[in-house]
Amino acid sequence: MLGVRMGGRTLCDGVTRREALRLGGLTLLGLGLPELLAGPAKAAPPGGAFGRAKSCILFFQEGGLAHQDSWDMKPDSPEEIRGPFQAIRTSIPGQYICEHLPELGKVAHRYALIRSVTHDVFDHNAGAYYCLTGRTPRVGGGLVQGERRTNFPGYGAITARFRPSPAGLPSWVHIPALLTNNGEYLPGQQAGFLGGTYNPLVLGDPVQKEFAVPGLTAPPAYPLERVDRRASLLKQVQQGLARLSDLPLGQDTDAYYEKAFRLLTGEGVRRACEVGREPQPLRDQYGPHHMGQSFLLARRLVEAGVRLVTVTWGPRSGSDSNQCWDTHRRNHHFLKNSLLPPTDRGLAALLRDLHDRGLLEETLVVAMGEFGRTPEINRQGGRDHWPHCYSIMLAGGGIRGGAVYGSSDSRAAYPASDPVTPEDVAATIYAALGLRAETEVLDPLDRPFPIALGAPVRALFG
Repeated sequence: MLGVRMGGRTLCDGVTRREALRLGGLTLLGLGLPELLAGPAKAAPPGGAFGRAKSCILFFQEGGLAHQDSWDMKPDSPEEIRGPFQAIRTSIPGQYICEHLPELGKVAHRYALIRSVTHDVFDHNAGAYYCLTGRTPRVGGGLVQGERRTNFPGYGAITARFRPSPAGLPSWVHIPALLTNNGEYLPGQQAGFLGGTYNPLVLGDPVQKEFAVPGLTAPPAYPLERVDRRASLLKQVQQGLARLSDLPLGQDTDAYYEKAFRLLTGEGVRRACEVGREPQPLRDQYGPHHMGQSFLLARRLVEAGVRLVTVTWGPRSGSDSNQCWDTHRRNHHFLKNSLLPPTDRGLAALLRDLHDRGLLEETLVVAMGEFGRTPEINRQGGRDHWPHCYSIMLAGGGIRGGAVYGSSDSRAAYPASDPVTPEDVAATIYAALGLRAETEVLDPLDRPFPIALGAPVRALFG
């Protein structure tokens, strides 16, 4: 008997499910949603935890923010370490951050800092995977370099599995694009072994004139009435395929199609993406840069019910004018003139806006990169990769505003107290979302894996 498996796996006679649908003339690739035919893996039920967050906005500072030029100033260190930036007071007595983060200084009582995150991976791709999954990137004697179906799922995929959005909304959204480096998508940005069902919906840059949400509008050749007819016909075909199999997979394989049709025919995510509906004064508070408007779009999405939104600076070009946070050259020039100001304005506006709407306590906000930068400034005026100690920011979802956990030494080179690993960061994020670290997710072979291997930083929770 013909045995139907999920996603791109083969049937017993070597024909894939995708090929079977194509042979029937009913492929839905014209609907424009990525990975439409991918299927989910199974997962175990979640346990409870102590966080209050319903959603999470993760600002991933790909490239590695110089922590000693932002969150962890060292004004008493030699100039070749401290750099030219001055430390300023914040709204928390005795706490200082960089002079180019003045708006974030005013809302320091809304967020917490961890100044002792540490690991030993210097590579961008592997470091991103480590920090976006909480799993070691060392596999089989090498480093994870790109997205693979065997990777551990990213935060958004795990959240989507255990805390899915309401019907008609994606559970994981990525703004503006999936990041690449050395010809590979940075690992950790997709669902790994959970499959395409749990991949993020990638929205693009909200400040671009041509900004339109991909896949949420049927093409002209496919008005919604025709989409409905195709959905009905597809259901008939899938019922036929299910009857050919002894395995009860028909309902599971329908889930992704059902999600696609709900996105196409629903209003929730389309309306959430209409940033122009916001009053102009509020948009101005976030700033006209794509960074500020991306934070505003993220707020609209979590307000609508999306569980996890990843915000990034955008694709890296490697040029002096667009290095993102990978500032090997002219570190202080780029931080002062292009990186810190829009981040300061947009992120502070996000925290204020969430608080004013009563959403901060139910929205975890995280800002982090894959590592920090070297204590010493190099000959090109830059700082190089440094994973041994760096800082991250967390707010909302039960996190104690104004808290500072851990410390670095006088050179911001190594933790002086309370080291925190990426495994611990993962456990902390999941704890804020109400998921215990020991909650198990099953891979396609039904092997159980805890969603986090570390321990949550409980001192951060009030």
